[in-house]
Amino acid sequence: MRLLVFQHVAAEPLGTLDPLIRARGHRVRFVNFEREPDAQPNVDRYRGLIVLGGPMNVEDHPHRAHLVTEMRAIERALHQGKPVLGICLGAQLLAHVLGAPVRRADTSEIGWYDLHATDDGHQDPVMHAFAPKSRVFQWHGFTFGLPHGAVQLARTDSCEQQAFRYGENAYGVQFHPEVDGALIQRWLGRADYAEELCALAGPQSANSIAAATPDSAAALIERSERAFNAFLDLIGRPAKRTVLPSR
Repeated sequence: MRLLVFQHVAAEPLGTLDPLIRARGHRVRFVNFEREPDAQPNVDRYRGLIVLGGPMNVEDHPHRAHLVTEMRAIERALHQGKPVLGICLGAQLLAHVLGAPVRRADTSEIGWYDLHATDDGHQDPVMHAFAPKSRVFQWHGFTFGLPHGAVQLARTDSCEQQAFRYGENAYGVQFHPEVDGALIQRWLGRADYAEELCALAGPQSANSIAAATPDSAAALIERSERAFNAFLDLIGRPAKRTVLPSR
């Protein structure tokens, strides 16, 4: 069983989701559009699709052709009823494909924020891992509307749309459930990410984020592992190979 993963920059990998996928025996095909902007992956060959975050936005598609490629792939995966997980930019692309507006947020979120599950989020097989409230990591300046027919699963005080489900197995999450402490420190140490944080001039500084990360990341990893495993259950497990006795 093979999974297709869309990655936009090397700094935003699968993170804590990677070992969970591999522990189940899945094979993963990465398409890194930073390295292969003209790639044309075929979702027909895969059992599920995961679209990661990145510094670009949906509105950049006129000069980033790969975003159009990704949206077409997401649309086809949805049409085929395959599980789809969009994280941050991936959630915005999923929302856009489903007809929802994507726009600059009134307030950017960078750092640790309280996530509140909706009533539907409490009952959802994936998102209930974050209910009723949990501390999650954010890094985004854009947001999206709730797609028609989708179910809102979570919000924060500063951003109404944080997670949604479309159908039975397509999920968009605005926050970053895949991060651990090391990945967050990597982002804080990058000049381009630090510049974005300084420009925000928000309530959280690099120092305050770093100080909060050890405890907050440990709790997030535990919740995310449960959520990720529930999503992977939608994909299933590879069949075990039968070893015939030698003659």
